[in-house]
Amino acid sequence: MVQKAKILLVDDRPENLLALEAILSALDQTLVRASSGEEALKALLTDDFAVILLDVQMPGMDGFETAAHIKRRERTRDIPIIFLTAINHGPHHTFRGYAAGAVDYISKPFDPWVLRAKVSVFVELYMKNVQLREQASLLRLQLEGSRQPEVAAGSEPAGLLAELSARLAAVEEQAEALSKHLNDSTDAAAVATAAHLERKLTGLRRALDALEPGADGSAAQLPSQN
Repeated sequence: MVQKAKILLVDDRPENLLALEAILSALDQTLVRASSGEEALKALLTDDFAVILLDVQMPGMDGFETAAHIKRRERTRDIPIIFLTAINHGPHHTFRGYAAGAVDYISKPFDPWVLRAKVSVFVELYMKNVQLREQASLLRLQLEGSRQPEVAAGSEPAGLLAELSARLAAVEEQAEALSKHLNDSTDAAAVATAAHLERKLTGLRRALDALEPGADGSAAQLPSQN
């Protein structure tokens, strides 16, 4: 069963949250509501999210302040934030949104198709990263198991290595297709995230190749998941 990504929707107006749910329901992911900045930060304590849609103007803790808290936390600092605002105070206001850590800044009323497309890119990137972490975890387990003295001589884990290689190849193929799709994109954050994903995949492939029979036998350095 494929795990669904979680998308955090933050807005103090219930009708706006309902509209966002209607727009994003076609993505078939898990949509989580938060009616304030405080409620959003609470949700981020326990769950992992692919992307956050954050209203700028909210009573109490506004979107800028909420984003600042999100970016200060190690657990949540890399989650993409898309700011939504019903007002436009010019370039300075937009710059403030990007300075707060947003990957995009969209004024209401927005085009539902454009918003859905932008969110879908970050959901896809998130799912690729989840797959990558799973492959790295399997590889670590195999590497640790191969170092156990109880492993019988001659019990070469070639079958598992072949399976890991095949799974990684599928992720590599999907990541390459995503990068090609983003080649002409003006969304610099999405392009940079895709490039970072490809670098991590390259590191994992090198580590896996080092475990193949005929390699020099030195311990492979697994790629960092930061």
